[in-house]
Amino acid sequence: MSYRSWYEKHSQKHKKLVEKLAHLSDDELIDYFDFDNMVKHEIDFCPLYKDNKKCHDIEELNCYLCACPNFRVDSKKSFCNIDSKDGGTIKTKDFIHQDCSKCSVPHSKEYVRKHFSRDWEKVLKGIFL
Repeated sequence: MSYRSWYEKHSQKHKKLVEKLAHLSDDELIDYFDFDNMVKHEIDFCPLYKDNKKCHDIEELNCYLCACPNFRVDSKKSFCNIDSKDGGTIKTKDFIHQDCSKCSVPHSKEYVRKHFSRDWEKVLKGIFL
């Protein structure tokens, strides 16, 4: 699956979940996206949830910004727009992929609050070049 097709499918899941939770305040919505709560209540939101597995080894992982607003993709590479010190790259035959596995930037509640919008795609605007 390409990153673009994952992004489009995930965007729809994210939108439906935010609509379902429209009665929550912004802070309550952000809290709802805590990893432990999502595993318990939204197991189909992420394929890793069924195994209680995190995508990043972060104690207090918030899943609201599942795709990072600093991640950029074009036809030949992906890269970090802020050049995170915890990032790296993985080179394949046809693509250079940003390795974000050690980066925690978009997964803290503070970061989510700073960049929050109920429109997930608005936060991620510009991800595809």
